[in-house]
Amino acid sequence: MGRLFGTDGVRGVANSELTCELAMNIGRAAAMVLTDGNHRHPKILIGKDTRISSDMLENAITAGLCSVGANVVQLGVVPTPAVAFLVGKYKADAGVMLTASHNPCEFNGIKIFSGDGYKLPDALEEQIEAIVLDHAETPICPVAGDVGSVSGAENAVRDYIDHIKCTVPFAFEGMRVGIDCANGAASRTAETLFTELGASCFMLSDQPDGVNVNENCGSTHMENLMSFVKENNLDAGIAFDGDADRCLAVDEKGQLVDGDFLMAICAADLKSRGKLAKNAVVGTIMTNMGFNRFCDENGLKFAATKVGDRYVLEEMLLEGYNFGGEQSGHIIFHDFATTGDGEMTAAQLLSIVHRRQAKLSSLATLMSRYPQVMVNVQVGPEGKLRFYTDTEVKDVIEKAKAKLGDKGRVIVRPSGTEPLLRVMIEGEDPEYISVLANSVADVMRERLA
Repeated sequence: MGRLFGTDGVRGVANSELTCELAMNIGRAAAMVLTDGNHRHPKILIGKDTRISSDMLENAITAGLCSVGANVVQLGVVPTPAVAFLVGKYKADAGVMLTASHNPCEFNGIKIFSGDGYKLPDALEEQIEAIVLDHAETPICPVAGDVGSVSGAENAVRDYIDHIKCTVPFAFEGMRVGIDCANGAASRTAETLFTELGASCFMLSDQPDGVNVNENCGSTHMENLMSFVKENNLDAGIAFDGDADRCLAVDEKGQLVDGDFLMAICAADLKSRGKLAKNAVVGTIMTNMGFNRFCDENGLKFAATKVGDRYVLEEMLLEGYNFGGEQSGHIIFHDFATTGDGEMTAAQLLSIVHRRQAKLSSLATLMSRYPQVMVNVQVGPEGKLRFYTDTEVKDVIEKAKAKLGDKGRVIVRPSGTEPLLRVMIEGEDPEYISVLANSVADVMRERLA
């Protein structure tokens, strides 16, 4: 991770850590780096999610961009993958999304896409950091008619919805689907999209008020949707996060279908239709061991990367694969998208369920899940750094690995988006791995918190 950028952009408490001044300076630096002086008035799109600070930061970053001569097109509230798509459709030089994804409303963030719709590589993020933090270059601030302008895009939501609809090989008329929008960006798009694809939609958490984004709802709080689907005899449920770049599902029995199961269902379908490039799927080190077994049993190659959909995408591009994702629900259909897209994933999934005339619970039996325990340890920046060098922490992790042997996994890593260290242990005995994970976490709290 860089000094400003984590695994998914810049993120922090809005107006405290992520200030208007910082947003403005990031806007200036991004315009300088991404256009490299080749455009008199580069065109840069800005989208945002529903949190109350997004308007404030939108104005700040717009001011920064215009001050170096960039023309800004404000998309309004849209999902993150809409920005990535519309950058190409509108022939923009870059795109900016203001969101803190699945985090509470007090957080916000800045995700930046280059002109090809991909998230920025490390080298470009480091250039932006050098300009903002080290004053490596001085912005040239034009005057008079060379100052940038601001405009809107009335058709942004419609264009994105139409794009998703074009990727669905079979619609799903007659399905009854519960949709949890996390009071986030999907509130602008999901009901229209899935209704036009033929579903009867039962909406949850689609009334954002600026502070209720991700509040006991969405893909990080699945309990309400699980109960709702079962109680209302729905065919499935879909839950998004604040910026709708990820989704999780619920089957007709009210059981969770996480990202690993979604990838198994979609990978098997893509392979059956001859659409899975090199019969390969890209996941991460956090992908459940059951998914590895699924791949072995179905003649699929599995490639694991570091945690973060940017690393999944890097592997896909490097090897020519077209499908991959994360357990958290960031899933990339590279034939159609340059980033994870929750609504696209949901549309593909529901299309499979309808076309196969199968229950989602039945499709999910393609994969058996190994028990997995995750314990989060809250730490500050110094604790994250000491994690790499503290001998007692290293020792307790190695002892846990030795106890599991080849019957499980221990993965301990810093979160790229939150002030946390994550302890994940996977094995055959749920009670045993829970005790083991908490024993590791206790040492880490004592040494690093």
